Amino acid sequence: MVLSYFKALSDETRLRLVHILLHYELSVNELVRILNMGQSRISRHLKILSEAGLLTSRRDGLWVFYCAAPSGEAREFLRAVLPFIQADSVMSADLRTAAHTVEERARSTRQFFNAIAEDWDELNREVLGGFDLPAAVCAAVPQACGVAVDLGCGTGAVLERLLPRARTLIGVDGSARMLDMCRRRFAPADLANENRLSLRIGELDHLPLRDQEADFVCINLVLHHLSDPVEVLREVRRILAPGGRLFVADFLRHDDEAMRSRYGDRWLGFDEEQLIGGLRRAGFSLLSCTRQPVGRGLSLLLLISGCAGEAPTLAQGDLQ
Repeated sequence: MVLSYFKALSDETRLRLVHILLHYELSVNELVRILNMGQSRISRHLKILSEAGLLTSRRDGLWVFYCAAPSGEAREFLRAVLPFIQADSVMSADLRTAAHTVEERARSTRQFFNAIAEDWDELNREVLGGFDLPAAVCAAVPQACGVAVDLGCGTGAVLERLLPRARTLIGVDGSARMLDMCRRRFAPADLANENRLSLRIGELDHLPLRDQEADFVCINLVLHHLSDPVEVLREVRRILAPGGRLFVADFLRHDDEAMRSRYGDRWLGFDEEQLIGGLRRAGFSLLSCTRQPVGRGLSLLLLISGCAGEAPTLAQGDLQ
């Protein structure tokens, strides 16, 4: 096995690919742009590295994403040889270009949501059909909730319903235009009192909240827009107080490619175990998981989680 690892790395281009993919998960097209090589050449090198076990890939609709092996013998091998891979000027430039690519994803997402803010509520109704998502979120809020947070709050449909259920309400979104629309839902007195309602612009992987500030957090139809959902869930874990609760609503895996262009989706939903596994890696324990059919032939996964180490209280019919 070790010989196959060394053989797979015995090429400068493959070394560059591994070096990049140790830091980022990227699609084939993104790697083509970063290395400025033809797609057939990049695909051939990716195949060799994957067959050796040094890379893993995931298919999401028509897209394929690659990253370095996350665990096991291959990861240990990469960790051992990494100090001997000299990050020369070419490899350093690769990482700068890759970082710019990831930043451009986030910038494009912000621009997309700024552009469609006026139509967002109608688009949501198209996807959700007759399902009342704000009601499902409200049902998950603990009694006597101090601080409730809606991440990716959009135009504020969920925030508006949460207002009577928490002492302090915080909404976070990366789109300034979405937050402008959100403000229209609330009375001037609520907006003037940050101890009652605080709307904050910010990226979800660097949340503008203090450690353990929140008693309840919801993140609805947001994870499928993100490059690294687990990184964001780790940030949520940071801001959640002991005994707090997290509510996640997101799509079950589907093959509707139109969701990418119409709604700006990056992931075509998630497998149930994939999403539950991401929550666990971020430090959460699952309390409940249900499926909910919605519009366009899609289904939602509705999950409630607590901080890892808390005794789960599963309801009948929840995941065992």
